[in-house]
Amino acid sequence: SVVAVVSFLLLASTSLLMGQEAAWLDPAGNKGPLVIAGGGELPAEILERFVKLAGGEKALLIFIPTASERADKQLSRDEEKAKLLEPWAKLGVAGVHVLHTRSREKANTAAFVAPLREATGVWFEGGQQSRLADAYLGTEVERELYALSDRGGVIGGTSAGAAILSRVMIAGGNPEPRVATGLDVLPGSIVDQHFLARGRKPRLITAISKNPGLVGLGVDEGTALIVTGRKLEVLGKSSVTIVLAPAEQQNRPVRDIVLKSGSTHDYTMLRRAALARTQPAFPAKELPPCKLESGSLVIVGGGGMPSEITAKFIELAGGPEAPIVVFPTANPPVADEGKSERREGSFFERAGAKHVTILPQRTRQEVESPEFEEAMKNAKGVWFGGGRQWRFIDCYAGTKAEKLIHDVLARGGVIGGSSAGATIQGDFLVRGSVLGNEEMMAEGYERGLAFLPGSAIDQHFSQRKRFADMTSVMKRYPQLLGIGIDEATAVVVQGDSAQIMGRGSAHFYDYRTRAAAANSGDSGDVPLADAPDYIAVKAGEKFNLVKREKISGQ
Repeated sequence: SVVAVVSFLLLASTSLLMGQEAAWLDPAGNKGPLVIAGGGELPAEILERFVKLAGGEKALLIFIPTASERADKQLSRDEEKAKLLEPWAKLGVAGVHVLHTRSREKANTAAFVAPLREATGVWFEGGQQSRLADAYLGTEVERELYALSDRGGVIGGTSAGAAILSRVMIAGGNPEPRVATGLDVLPGSIVDQHFLARGRKPRLITAISKNPGLVGLGVDEGTALIVTGRKLEVLGKSSVTIVLAPAEQQNRPVRDIVLKSGSTHDYTMLRRAALARTQPAFPAKELPPCKLESGSLVIVGGGGMPSEITAKFIELAGGPEAPIVVFPTANPPVADEGKSERREGSFFERAGAKHVTILPQRTRQEVESPEFEEAMKNAKGVWFGGGRQWRFIDCYAGTKAEKLIHDVLARGGVIGGSSAGATIQGDFLVRGSVLGNEEMMAEGYERGLAFLPGSAIDQHFSQRKRFADMTSVMKRYPQLLGIGIDEATAVVVQGDSAQIMGRGSAHFYDYRTRAAAANSGDSGDVPLADAPDYIAVKAGEKFNLVKREKISGQ
């Protein structure tokens, strides 16, 4: 029965959410684009964008009116059928085919789904979303829709035709939603429509609160959310409201983000944020000591690489013969990737390193390949290049590669990196936002690769006047050790000792005593507000990471 199918699918999607998906999420997003419209009168630009995504004048469209109770009557009369398809015909596409049945048996036949195999776009018309679920959920139609998306075809819909696109589907009710099962066209979401026009924010908040880990997407009338890969874009007259469930264990309230027409966002970041809200609080109140059990770290603040730092990294790896692996993956792929990759690790070769391997692999399949594993198992040194640190998370976090990288440290090797390659080494990841590098605490990208436990690391520090930025992190998470590193400067970590090398200073922030004093109401010996809230350690000096003090007698 339909109910049995629905129950099974809901259980399957829930177990997926609680299992593998919490550990790893494909950052690329959907292969095929989506046009999710909120009902009402749609501006021409929305249908035009849908047709463009479907191939323009070469587009072969499927129009599904099954959500409408009038569909059977409309399709039985040629005049009404023509009127139904008129808006699409006017857009000059190669063809439009109507697909409609109330029979699940018919929806499972090869003849019925044949047009879907040729299509470049599918549009669900409005009405009641449960009619779509009753007819097509768990049938060949559903399977062919995913196949179309996987080959790059566009799927869209308006009103009920938007609501059907999320597996957890709001079927009705307000403010208490009636939740059923829809299609898993946009994984990780709950879609609502006619959002502001019908005052549906309370029901989306309720639905998302009962399904934490999902992203609520409330699309208003006359508006569409365009999804291409991981990018979200709003088109039309009004706005899209994004809702994330509250997380009591993290002291996070409901989060809502309003995207007006023309605005963009990153769906992978939102999905990661939603999933993070289902996890224990991070960072934990009690953190492990900020030290290494084995191996070494070379953490460079960007803006130049003095030869003494390069020489130190090669020495810690075991000398010129030691195998060194370089990750250029914080930068986006470029057409001539080979050339840019060689440039990323060339300073090691100029300094005498004889076995430098560039690993440009990015997808999970690539970083879990035998070739990647072989290179990592031999490596004595690993270097993370500059760029944007969230790309490192997309490449390695939650994959087998993450353990292989940590294994280099465990067997006494060295891990290093500059700029983004410095920040990624921290436990807490600052400036992790996909949307820009200004946000210090970006939900969804707050976990670093944690080579240095209990730390948060920033770079280009004095040069870009980032002192107040680190202070904001310390006030929120006083249990962390904040480390701000100047350009052309390295913090070399062995055990609990940090040696400063290069041209500038490193700045260490310890807010534990301040937090304790604030909690007890006793200011005691806490520094005055206008005094520096960090300890500056110059090149040539050392700092004890566990005691959080300069090492004297140098």
